[in-house]
Amino acid sequence: MSALSAPLASPATTRLLSRWLLLGEWRAHPVRALVAILAIAIGVSLGFAIHLINAAAFNEFSTAVKSLSGQADVQVAGREALFDESIYPWLARRDGVAVASPVLELQAGVAGKKDGGPLHILALDVFRAGFISPDLIGAPAEGQPFDTLADDAIFLSPAALRWLGVAQGDTIALQSGTGQVPLRVAGSLQRARAGQRIAVMDIGAAQWRFNKLGKLSRIDLKLRQGVNRDAFQADLARALEARYPGRFQVGQPNDENQNSRNNNLSRAYRVNLTVLALVALFTGAFLVFSTQALSVIRRRGQFALLRVLGMERGQLLRQVLLEGASLGVLGAGLGIAGGYAMAAVALRFFGGDLGAGYFAGVQPQVQFTPVAAFVYFALGLGVALLGCAAPALEAARAAPAIALKSGSEEVVTTRLAKTWPALACLLLAGALTFLPPVFELPLFGYLSIALLLIGAIALMPQLAAVVFRFLQRAWLRTDASSHAPVRSLTLSRLANASGQAGIALGGVLSSFSLMVAMAIMVSSFRVSVDDWLLQILPADVYTRTTASGGTAGLNPREQAAISSLPGVARVDFQRLRSLSLAPDRPNVMLLARPVSLADPGKSMVLVGDTLPVPAGSRPVWLSEAAADLYNVKPGQQIALPLAGGLHTFFIAGIWRDYARSSGAIQMPLADYRALTGDHDVSDAALWLAKDATGEQLQQRLKALPFGASLEVSNPSAIRALSLQIFDRSFAVTYLLEAIAIVIGLFGVAATFSAQTLARAREFGMLRHVGVTRGQILSILALEGGALTALGIATGFVLGLLISFVLVFIVNPQSFHWTMQLHLPWSLIASVAAALLTAAALTALVAGRQALSAGPIRAVREDW
Repeated sequence: MSALSAPLASPATTRLLSRWLLLGEWRAHPVRALVAILAIAIGVSLGFAIHLINAAAFNEFSTAVKSLSGQADVQVAGREALFDESIYPWLARRDGVAVASPVLELQAGVAGKKDGGPLHILALDVFRAGFISPDLIGAPAEGQPFDTLADDAIFLSPAALRWLGVAQGDTIALQSGTGQVPLRVAGSLQRARAGQRIAVMDIGAAQWRFNKLGKLSRIDLKLRQGVNRDAFQADLARALEARYPGRFQVGQPNDENQNSRNNNLSRAYRVNLTVLALVALFTGAFLVFSTQALSVIRRRGQFALLRVLGMERGQLLRQVLLEGASLGVLGAGLGIAGGYAMAAVALRFFGGDLGAGYFAGVQPQVQFTPVAAFVYFALGLGVALLGCAAPALEAARAAPAIALKSGSEEVVTTRLAKTWPALACLLLAGALTFLPPVFELPLFGYLSIALLLIGAIALMPQLAAVVFRFLQRAWLRTDASSHAPVRSLTLSRLANASGQAGIALGGVLSSFSLMVAMAIMVSSFRVSVDDWLLQILPADVYTRTTASGGTAGLNPREQAAISSLPGVARVDFQRLRSLSLAPDRPNVMLLARPVSLADPGKSMVLVGDTLPVPAGSRPVWLSEAAADLYNVKPGQQIALPLAGGLHTFFIAGIWRDYARSSGAIQMPLADYRALTGDHDVSDAALWLAKDATGEQLQQRLKALPFGASLEVSNPSAIRALSLQIFDRSFAVTYLLEAIAIVIGLFGVAATFSAQTLARAREFGMLRHVGVTRGQILSILALEGGALTALGIATGFVLGLLISFVLVFIVNPQSFHWTMQLHLPWSLIASVAAALLTAAALTALVAGRQALSAGPIRAVREDW
């Protein structure tokens, strides 16, 4: 024995043997290895691509925001969108301030431009902005140096020029109320960032032309040399709070609060996309497990012979791990290259937000990040090693004398299938759903889903044994069992080889359950949004100015004209305002509209009951997101910055809002007007009189003197547009769902094919005892159908449980709103039918290949 063992002790011989075993396995079963490699590659590429896209978009967005601040040391902004400019002299004369530059930011709609949103205008004092933000000063035409001060001039960035299709000297019309402000394109902003659609004009001209006299958005401060910025900021914040309580926020460009505000705007969306992308990688891990487990089962005798010839347990363990690692290295390498290419294409054609609208107005470029590439490469390799760890340990532990005997394959799967770890995973998954989010992310929810999948897959052999043994006993008690040998053999095989059946079931279970869960989650969200739209659009006609933005609106005279139109039974006007409740969070939206205190549910979709309003209190209703983000509940008080001061309101209830994930607040329009004196409105909802039609009312609205500036819609059109935007936002989710389904189909096909080809000796023995080729193919088709049917049934239950976690845990903790559960039966049924068909066809095709060698050759190894 020592003579036989000596050659294997040589490192060169060991490496040669390892290479032979690896390449020989790949040559014998290239398709199976290729499917596992592709699954890992797709998972890594999707995760890496989404990371690169998110990083590029977020970094470009943050840089673009910072570029608008120039070289300012400290910024003073109001908690409302605009504040009175009377504070400017006080700030400009403050000790330590070298230059104070006032800024008025406007979002102005472009007349005749319905796509792309409003134009972002920065109105500056050119004499002061030159010291702080010189890149934002426009370049006038030669011989026109005073265009930077002209009241009819505007300077556009190159991206804005392309978007509007204009050139220097052309005229554009911007919306101001229901009127238009014609402005001459006096030049361009050559130093604006690529893709940044901005415009710059003189601050005095902007205040006058857009009816914002005496209003500012922020004041940029450049400090004298030697002044400590942090100390100055803290001292100024205290002074402002004492002098103007609750009106101002003091910060630094791109400080922690601003970065947090930018990050919170889209973090939940980005994290959820990454997790969905990693679903494919999880499926790849199971494909590696099934590939290696079936390979160990099929080569059990070969490994035993190598052990007899002197191969150590450690060598055999390393060999199986090497085979799994090679799949991981190739898959992860392809995934990194594919992910980079995918990110470049997506950024080029779809933008950094992938259609979700979070990073509009930026044009990011993909940047290869070695650290992220290493992390995702290690993730792909780690998944492959994890998938082959159990089969490798089983191969190393197997006793050579037992493994050399034919028919000991089921011992492998019996050892791999342990009940207590599976049950522990399922129990822990349930417990994790009760834990709160971590850093406002549902990390425990994601971990719960992973444990549900692992526990259910590990439990499949026991479940298969229980189900098929029950079916076998029930079948044998029937009279038909003595006349149907094919069914009897099928059930006997399934009942007594439940370990191998469990491996095949795991492929169906993982792919189908994840597909079901993702489909239920998306369908539930879409149906909930649709139902919500039906409830919040009770009027017959809706109108607003055609160009959206902060400069649009209807004044009292125009409101009276709309209310007095023939055929109008009732009009509800609404005012929208943006408010900052915390410096590190995006602004919330204030909606001032008529609200019946006796029945607020007529104006909003309430979540729970509304509370009676105490005498002397002003009520507000918070959206689910606002209540969750700011940790307040009905019955408590909340302070809102309005009309230059903080006002306390009573929280009367919570309402559902799917339009604004950063939060929204509703208050009665009468209270808003009494506090602010602002009588303009943003839009109007109109109810028809009995003898009027919607078409007639729309024509009358368009016939008003300002009708050309109105956009008129009916609820069905608004609903259709909203759902179209929803589908565009979830296009990437639909794509990831489709990829998971395709990987699942390939995984099922590869698993059944490998199992069928590994049973060539079993089929040869059946042929010897008189079973025909047709009967064996029927057995295979029935096995494939029965296993897939059980996998689909179990996968549906598991997918339903995962969807509960997604809908009731992950979604509220990510986006801070709730939804109703809805099951897309047609999609689930069609994918189930596809899986059944794929499994049966694969079993038949692989069975024909396994039977092609002939019965004598198939059993020669047992002689």
